[in-house]
Amino acid sequence: MKLSDSLSLFSDRHLSVYQLRYINREGRRAGWTLASRESAGPKCMTGRLNSADAVVIVPYHRERRQLVIIREFRVALGGFQYGFPAGLVDPGESVGQAVERELAEETGLRVLTHLRQSPVVFTSSGITDESVVMAYVECGGDPSDAGNSASEVIETHFVGPGEAGRLCRDDSILMDVKTWLVLTGFAASGSI
Repeated sequence: MKLSDSLSLFSDRHLSVYQLRYINREGRRAGWTLASRESAGPKCMTGRLNSADAVVIVPYHRERRQLVIIREFRVALGGFQYGFPAGLVDPGESVGQAVERELAEETGLRVLTHLRQSPVVFTSSGITDESVVMAYVECGGDPSDAGNSASEVIETHFVGPGEAGRLCRDDSILMDVKTWLVLTGFAASGSI
């Protein structure tokens, strides 16, 4: 397999769609359509595979001794989805700054301690080169939706291990895959 070039099919403020052209394992020309947060071209062509587009925050509330999750209306799903606070890294912003800003905007909570973070990881590489850093933090404060934008409807929820397990078994709700993975581990071990 060898990449040859890419063609821009669509672009707006937050999303671009490209046709990647490559030579398949049989030596034939082929194409692959993907979505990207990059306006300069797919990350595999621009060399930006180690650049995080967004942060996913796994917040543990120090006083309540519970994980913080959100229930957010997601337009693409036409309904509410359980997930972790998350958002794009703004130009010139560090991952740590994005974590603190997004947690405050989406939940009203504040980061007390940065515990650890993942390397750059990919969300769904079959259709996109979108990448995130998962940041585990201790947080404090009281929830508020005052920082939500007009296009956000977000509820903040606190969950212990038992509630985390119940949510993960409930097939009537929509849940982000990263959240499901973290919550199943939390339900089993009681720790993050």
